[in-house]
Amino acid sequence: MTSPRFATAVAAVTAAVCCTALAPQRALAQGSQGPGQVLSADGPADPVYPGLGNAGYDALAYDLAFDYHADTRTVSGSAAITARSLTRLERISLDAAGLAVSAVKVDGRKAEFALEGEKLTVTPARAIRPGAVLRVQVEYTADLKTVVPGTRTGWVVTKDGFAVAGQPDTAHTVFPGNDHPSDKARFTVRVTAPSELFGVANGTPVGTVERDGRTTRTYVSRDPMATELLQVSVGSYTVKERPGSRPGLRLRDVVPTARAEALEPALALTGDQLAWMEAHLGPFPFEAYGIMPADTDDPKAFDFTGLETQTLTLYKPGFLAQREQAVGSHMVHELTHSWFGNSVTPRTWADLWLNEGHADFYGLLYRYERGWPDSLGMTTLDARMQDTYAKADLWRRDSGPVAAPNAKNLFDGQRYLGGVLALYALREKVGTEVFDRIEREFLRTYRYGTASTADYIATASRVSGQDLGGFLTEWLYGTRVPAMPNHPDWTVTPAEPKLRSVPTEIPQGSALL
Repeated sequence: MTSPRFATAVAAVTAAVCCTALAPQRALAQGSQGPGQVLSADGPADPVYPGLGNAGYDALAYDLAFDYHADTRTVSGSAAITARSLTRLERISLDAAGLAVSAVKVDGRKAEFALEGEKLTVTPARAIRPGAVLRVQVEYTADLKTVVPGTRTGWVVTKDGFAVAGQPDTAHTVFPGNDHPSDKARFTVRVTAPSELFGVANGTPVGTVERDGRTTRTYVSRDPMATELLQVSVGSYTVKERPGSRPGLRLRDVVPTARAEALEPALALTGDQLAWMEAHLGPFPFEAYGIMPADTDDPKAFDFTGLETQTLTLYKPGFLAQREQAVGSHMVHELTHSWFGNSVTPRTWADLWLNEGHADFYGLLYRYERGWPDSLGMTTLDARMQDTYAKADLWRRDSGPVAAPNAKNLFDGQRYLGGVLALYALREKVGTEVFDRIEREFLRTYRYGTASTADYIATASRVSGQDLGGFLTEWLYGTRVPAMPNHPDWTVTPAEPKLRSVPTEIPQGSALL
């Protein structure tokens, strides 16, 4: 994801830059948690968003329906959540906010419910025993006319419809569920809209039904997904299919029809970018990939440039209208999230650097291989990392350690370029060949699941054959930057006096441009 709080720019090229095999809550309980991560009775006790999620059940599948009414700008929604109880449940807590809930059923029986704060509490006719599989169905309505751009919401209101941006903590303003990245599930999504519009969602289209001037399209995601990665959109779209980097991989762009010609040069870059990424990280993990520019020119509609919603990345359309040098590394950043963030999802939001640090790392490699100067005029990763290293103590003082964010600084430069610096240090420590093996082994081990910072450290130690726990803990959790391997001449700017909260050339977020 591009930083959702990176709202300013210094030039056109910096217009905005950047999104288990075990039941997820059990995985937390079995000791894979990182520093400060605990499991509470009511939720995963996320160190950044402790109010999200519920540890009493494991969501297995979501069956969602969105019926868009263009005349009233409302969405009639239905969410059926299949889950396995992890304890005795006399009440079932779902994350939900801003939704007008009209009815709830548990296993087909009407259930009492109450909305308080950002929780929908459901009381079934009888308690749910531990280990039971249950189905909770919620009927609700969302009024897009009440959505205020720039406020905390997962709805993106477009010219003739909507899109969804649920990262990090707003998916539950779009549909009720267990809104925490540790609880991934299967998704089936049905989108109904007037037939002159096009409804789209993540995954693979599996059916279309037209009746009385309205069309319903159904999509199924082959692989499990975190709630924050859902994409659902309605608009005047043209779907562009193009060859993938290999047989069996579909490329599907969903483009506002009026902008299709102008955006084609950028969209056509994906195939080569995908081949470049696969050479580094192995086969693309999903059944499809594509880009969906939301059809809005409202600068407040969403405050990021790209968001890695699974298999269909959301973008601001104006950004993609620029030349390749201005958009290429950013597109690789978002593409990298298919591996780091979507296939391997952070166990908690404190593990966000695994997503954003890796996305910036490969985005910068892509840029420098092509000789494109970055925002500081540098053309090599070594030069950029030396400059970043000099500022590292200032960043740690003002934004905390790389892997210890809070809700206010979650998406600032420490999680992005600070994460790149830690990965660069690891590569300098173990060498490029071993580093590449660490990356692939981590992705293979946690494919389609969740992973913590501790899991990455353990993988690095196992693959390298050396104990890297102390080394990486210093880089990720220390309050002072360690010495950079192989670069004894690199120096650090003292952390005093206190300056502004983040470095000036990175107002917040990634520094790919």
